[in-house]
Amino acid sequence: MEKGNSGFSETGLRRLREVLARHVESGKIPGLVALVSRGGETHVEAVGTMRHDGGTPMRRDTIFRMASTSKPVAMAAAMVLLDECRLRLDDVVDPWLPELADRQVLKRIDGPLDDTVPARRPITVRDLLTSTFGLGMDMTALGAPIMGAIFERGLTPDLPEPMPEPDEWMRRLGTLPLMYQPGERWQYQISHDVLSVLVARVTGQSFETFLRERIFDPLGMKDTAFHVPADKIDRLPTLYAPDPQTGEFIVWDEAAGGRWSKPPAFQGSGGGLVSTVDDYHAYFRMLLNGGMHGSERILSRPAVELMTTNRLTPEQNAARNALATNNVHLSFGQGQHGGWGMGMAVRTYRGDYAPIGQFGWDGGSGTSTYADPDNQLTGILLTQVGMSVPDPARLIHDFWTTLYQAIDD
Repeated sequence: MEKGNSGFSETGLRRLREVLARHVESGKIPGLVALVSRGGETHVEAVGTMRHDGGTPMRRDTIFRMASTSKPVAMAAAMVLLDECRLRLDDVVDPWLPELADRQVLKRIDGPLDDTVPARRPITVRDLLTSTFGLGMDMTALGAPIMGAIFERGLTPDLPEPMPEPDEWMRRLGTLPLMYQPGERWQYQISHDVLSVLVARVTGQSFETFLRERIFDPLGMKDTAFHVPADKIDRLPTLYAPDPQTGEFIVWDEAAGGRWSKPPAFQGSGGGLVSTVDDYHAYFRMLLNGGMHGSERILSRPAVELMTTNRLTPEQNAARNALATNNVHLSFGQGQHGGWGMGMAVRTYRGDYAPIGQFGWDGGSGTSTYADPDNQLTGILLTQVGMSVPDPARLIHDFWTTLYQAIDD
């Protein structure tokens, strides 16, 4: 093994493997696939099984539901449109998304839905790209009428009812007031799904078709999609959301016949992708290479820099920190280290073993995907245990802690 700045120490990789195996042996994590790469060196660990009661072993090409780690990858579609001047950062979105024209804004976040003032200005592309357009999954406002209305209308992907097709989804979204003035506050989730619709309407293609042509195919991401076709379904593990009280493994989604076994009505960039460690590695390595994949340019360097550096003001970031610290067993420190770029978290201060500048995100299905420009490091950890319990978050935490100790230079 090469020494020096290229990679990892053998001792460090052995410890990483032992830590991952320990989580699986605890019985809390049925299986996982982890990829770590630095410089020209890549290591993959596949540990455990596809089901909690045994069965098929995890493999390097196991396909996982990426949940919110879809966000950093799907964002690239919008960046392509910026690069090509088919969208501009400060374009008003009304021509493509007339459902979002002439917004009303709640006077108080917990107030009735008809107690509103007019929006001070229209919503822009920039507001959508930075998750500041005025609506989102606000965990600090659970129980407020606006959050109830978001759930009732089927506007989020985590409910028993799947999201409706894009035009109907936008129609329902357009019946709601905004929670905050456009550009005022960072909010999670909904902006990404609005972007899915925006990209489709600007390009005249389905969101997935555009992503495939411009991002997935050029990067060789052959297993990344919004559903798993029948000839690959045996590579998709059962997804569990364990009971928070008892830890009992409750099936949230089966592979065959489950919600990823057929194309969805809504191709949502907020959490809809399935993928593999190698596909995601290709994407994050492209970002580390300033938008290049081999000799082919996928995104411009400025587009990558916009995505992977902080876009939030201190005031906007306060809301983001509240989301992380007030859901601490879920985030387990992830997201508590500063800013947000476009589609991903960006470290702006050092709160654990990862340095400033690391970018990426985690998913509620037990996924974690980050890259670190300083160390030219990528780490991808994929499991099939949802964040209804702290176990996957603890595994993710231990993965990153051990990975940073394995750097050899």
